Amino acid sequence: MGSPRAPEAIGDMDRHTLDRQRRAARLAWITLGYTVLVILWGAVVRATGAGAGCGSHWPTCNGEIVPMAPSLNTIIEFGHRVTSGLALPLVLAMAVFVWRAFPRGAAVRTYAVLSVVFMIIEGAIGAGLVLLEYVALDARTARALWIAGHLINTFILLAWITLTAWGAGNRPLPRWLGSGARGASIAAALFGLIVLGASGAITALGDTLVLVGGLSPEEHALVETLVSLRILHPTLAFVVFGLVALAVWASRERPLATRIGKAVAGVFVFQLAFGALNVWLLAPLWMQVSHLLITDVIWIGFVCFAAQALGDRVVAREAAPVLA
Repeated sequence: MGSPRAPEAIGDMDRHTLDRQRRAARLAWITLGYTVLVILWGAVVRATGAGAGCGSHWPTCNGEIVPMAPSLNTIIEFGHRVTSGLALPLVLAMAVFVWRAFPRGAAVRTYAVLSVVFMIIEGAIGAGLVLLEYVALDARTARALWIAGHLINTFILLAWITLTAWGAGNRPLPRWLGSGARGASIAAALFGLIVLGASGAITALGDTLVLVGGLSPEEHALVETLVSLRILHPTLAFVVFGLVALAVWASRERPLATRIGKAVAGVFVFQLAFGALNVWLLAPLWMQVSHLLITDVIWIGFVCFAAQALGDRVVAREAAPVLA
């Protein structure tokens, strides 16, 4: 039989493991931040009508790997493609770091793999939008459906990366089994936020077609529908805020989760006012991008709240997590 390891060796091994986990968590947060920036740049592409800047070519841009004489729209679209392309190796690196740092069976490993899968789907949806020419001022009804689907996948992708970063810092990860009313209220709020985000994406498409493209509702069925549904998004926002507030109230016995939830609710209130101002000012580009940024912050914050509120029994006693 081999001799038992010295306590110092075990301590060194634990410190090495903890260092690897901290590096994995740091890379995951960097990946999350970078992904948000890519999403915001995508909003610039949509809001400026630059989605056709590379024509209907993919992965090339107007038939070239690197456009030699690009227009402004081409620069905007090509820049988005480059930044989007870099997101995949970054999320792959995150997954590798997580798998090396955490043991077999760790839930954070699963979230890292799901992040890679949904990043690939995100790229495929983006390619589909280009190849099907659902870009620029295209006003086909199918485009609205693709835009909504794109937003839903984006939200799910952000959730997986967020949970990877959160769990890699040895923080609690959600457990739905036995969560009762608390779990049901959080699930309802998560669903509501996704529906709200999809409606916001469709509303933003309407702003682009009408305010940037000057398309007339009388001449385009999609534009007419989007204009008629313009009141739906802000109305839905108030309903979803109620769901978020209910979820926070249902988690009131979890002090740390409650603090996170209240912060998210506070940002939500600000977003309601900011959204009203955005409509009043006729959705200038900087406000559209800022509105989307705040939306992403609310979503990421609520995912963190859900993880904390639905953590295991140790978390229910609010044990301090090991911060990354």
